[in-house]
Amino acid sequence: MPFDEIEIPKEIRPFMLEQAQETKLGHKNGAQRQFRYKNLHIREYEDKYLVHMDRVNPHDDPLGHLVYDAQEVLVGLTSGAIGGAKIASHIYKKSNKTKKDKQIAAAAGIVSSIAIGYVGYKLAKKAKGQ
Repeated sequence: MPFDEIEIPKEIRPFMLEQAQETKLGHKNGAQRQFRYKNLHIREYEDKYLVHMDRVNPHDDPLGHLVYDAQEVLVGLTSGAIGGAKIASHIYKKSNKTKKDKQIAAAAGIVSSIAIGYVGYKLAKKAKGQ
């Protein structure tokens, strides 16, 4: 659990802001549901809530949220895009430059970008301590 997250046991106090909205944005980390209220991110588990403040509200500024609160996602997207483009380019340069070669290079780029992006994301998340 990150140091900036507060655990609130459900049996001590049922906790939920009426204004908080259920959201798909954010890492669920095994939670049943998650909610947001401005910069507050609430994860609901069977026996507790985990609550933390994001620096930037993703609903107001998605790019700012990636830069300040979810760098691992940004690293994954960037590494996937760059890696996939490099692989597609390398495969196409070595081909006969037919339409089929272009399709194969594009498919290889897409598949490799997913794999490279996932590895980049996982490494960045591990470096961040999550």
